[in-house]
Amino acid sequence: MQRRAKIIATLGPVSKDKKTIKNLLTAGMDVARINFSHGSHDDHSQVIQTLRETAQELNQPVTILQDLSGPKIRTGEIPSGTITLLKGKEFILTTDDIQGTEEMIAVNFPELPQSVEKGSRILLDDGKLELGVRSIKGNQVITEVIQGGILKPRKGVNLPGASLSLRTLTEKDLRDLAFGLSQEIDVLALSYVRCAEDIDRLRQAILDINPELSSIPVIAKLEHPDAIENLHEIIHGADGVMVARGDLGIEMPPESVPIEQKRIIAMANKHLCFVITATQMLDSMVNNPRPTRAEASDVANAVLDGSDAVMLSGETAIGKFPIKTVQMMSSIILQSEAHIEEWGWSYLNKTEDSDHDDAVSITRAAAELARDRDVAAVAVFTRSGRTARLMSKARPCVPILAFTPNERTYRYLSILWGTTPYLIPQAESIEEMLEHVDTAVIEGTPVEPGQEIVLIAGFPIHKMVPPNLALLHTIKSR
Repeated sequence: MQRRAKIIATLGPVSKDKKTIKNLLTAGMDVARINFSHGSHDDHSQVIQTLRETAQELNQPVTILQDLSGPKIRTGEIPSGTITLLKGKEFILTTDDIQGTEEMIAVNFPELPQSVEKGSRILLDDGKLELGVRSIKGNQVITEVIQGGILKPRKGVNLPGASLSLRTLTEKDLRDLAFGLSQEIDVLALSYVRCAEDIDRLRQAILDINPELSSIPVIAKLEHPDAIENLHEIIHGADGVMVARGDLGIEMPPESVPIEQKRIIAMANKHLCFVITATQMLDSMVNNPRPTRAEASDVANAVLDGSDAVMLSGETAIGKFPIKTVQMMSSIILQSEAHIEEWGWSYLNKTEDSDHDDAVSITRAAAELARDRDVAAVAVFTRSGRTARLMSKARPCVPILAFTPNERTYRYLSILWGTTPYLIPQAESIEEMLEHVDTAVIEGTPVEPGQEIVLIAGFPIHKMVPPNLALLHTIKSR
């Protein structure tokens, strides 16, 4: 059985060398996430080059996801690598640019002293450490450690309940964006999105930097209660959304997150929006070779609820078992998808805002035809990737073979649920399309000669028109 939900793996210190990248791709990584909260442009450039070279050697496409930092409040650098916060001890946060010590650390948020007051809670590193504000003196916030532990550099800082005026697209993001576009990354993720206007600003920035890349897919990371309030508008403004449960579970009660996760996935699918479930999915595998049973259930439920992709963060970036983690996630997904008809939620025929969209209608019809005729696959011909995305959201019961003459589209297609991309010459006729399909089958797909497939495309073939043609084709042998 071919896995449908895609795996996004974050690359980091333990997974940026060529051997590990090759093993991650072989293990099942479909999308490589590069987190621009860490590392230099030189580091990222080398990783991107290694990814592309390795994928080409394996003849295996990989989507590169650039994750922009956004206005994330973070602690500063720590020369010793880590510091230990002891419960009951005093610890100082400062907006001055200093190197972190056991007594004090910098925070990259100049308005911190004005944003908290005596008695405020401050959470560090996804809420693992908790501080209580004692007093404020100039640029320093003097706190007492409520929940201690180990603190590493550049960890997140959350101020629950505080009203913050943060620009979603920072100056650093703009520099990183220009760099990412110069490297031809495939998908963008924007952190700390709170409204649809944040997405609009990112799209305008892309247009200003390189108009030719204005159609690059944008994913909105949902990390703040404001994003939940504006979910409908964000889903319509973005190409995809990410349920970023780390910050979401800090900014709102943790018990609310599972229900919000299901609501986000359901709404995204109804509106044909790509959806990723992320953060701490197999977190125990950072240090252990096997996940907890609760983590396995978490991944399974995200898949059964309708996630297009599930994401690994620290597990593959800094963990001890990056390859085993991807293999385990792949196994959990496969086992879950084997029971999708029994326990999964189907969104077929439940989409909204699509009554007058022929492309949506034809992809839904193709999914129904695939089910009724017991075909082996759906073949999609696409230039921009939109038809393949819509076909993916229709959730056919068979694999999607996506054919495109556009190399950028070819790389992007790997992120789509159930989709295997193929880079082909431009077809000028239906006969050429069918020849491409037959050739692909012979070169190694789950489809065998003699089986039927459903093909969808735009007609006339040589014109860039939305899909309006669906036909049954029997795969020929050569």
